[in-house]
Amino acid sequence: MIDPTSADVHPGAGNEKAWLKILSNYRKPRIERSLFELAVTLVPFVLLWAATWVSLVYGYWFGLILVIPAAGFLLRLFMLQHDCGHGSLFGRRRWDDWTGRAIGILTLTPYDYWRRAHAEHHASAGNLDERGVGDITTLTVAEYAALSPRGKLAYRLYRHPLVMFGIGPAFLFLFKQRLPFGMMRAGALPWVSTMATNAAVAILAAILIWAIGIVPFLMVHLPIVLLAGSAGVWLFYVQHQFEDTHWSRPPEWDFPYAAMHGASHYDLPSPLRWITGNIGMHHIHHLSSKVPFYRLPEVLRDHPELAGLGRIGLRDSLGCVKLILWDENAQRLVTLREAKALL
Repeated sequence: MIDPTSADVHPGAGNEKAWLKILSNYRKPRIERSLFELAVTLVPFVLLWAATWVSLVYGYWFGLILVIPAAGFLLRLFMLQHDCGHGSLFGRRRWDDWTGRAIGILTLTPYDYWRRAHAEHHASAGNLDERGVGDITTLTVAEYAALSPRGKLAYRLYRHPLVMFGIGPAFLFLFKQRLPFGMMRAGALPWVSTMATNAAVAILAAILIWAIGIVPFLMVHLPIVLLAGSAGVWLFYVQHQFEDTHWSRPPEWDFPYAAMHGASHYDLPSPLRWITGNIGMHHIHHLSSKVPFYRLPEVLRDHPELAGLGRIGLRDSLGCVKLILWDENAQRLVTLREAKALL
């Protein structure tokens, strides 16, 4: 039992290695709670999906109302898959892996391929020399200045909100994840994971199309997937793309510091916090990814001094879309207009 009055329990927000030890006390999942969270996410998603299909009888626009909560529960399923990838939903590798693979059929995300890419993201987050795997491409001001006019245009288009949160998620979930891009020569596992997921998705889609028809299937499932995908990319974006995030190069780069200061505390209203699986408490998650998502609020309850680290609110987060370049001198993300003033 941890004594919350002990000085060792509250080492201060800057003592990242001490926090690693403290967070280890929250890493053990509760199997009954994990099963409950899985049930209260999967069952409502299935019911909302079916209700959206039934509602087509009364008009498509009426059915679109149900698409929003259905997409929310699909997003939450992805968060459970995310915990499986860290081995934190059940704390048993086989349980986590097969649950993650099954959920991946619904989220269109090949579990083993994604897990490997996401592990690389966690291992190198905030490291300027190891960008590009499982994260949002972010250039420094100097790197952007060195680009050709065509290269600058391509980067600006890539970082445009319409591409980042609209076209990008659609391409990622519908097309890019159908092949193990980035791991084409990383052995058999990424290929097996991707192809097996594709086959399972095709079988499930074929069954549903046979049962309800291809047009109703697409009218129901496509907007749910696209909306959930856009929301997921948005969450991932604001968890690392905020003004006071942290980037550095070795040997200055340090995993505990980068984890704690390079990820945000996206302080969402309670309903959004629940539907997103507490992923907004991302600084805690990055420092100790084995903590189950439903135990993250316990950490903030017991250690409220962590709540202010990297905190951004819902309104604050909207301004993050303008921050597209890392200023190595100022040690912060800047807008394109600010970057031009520096060049």
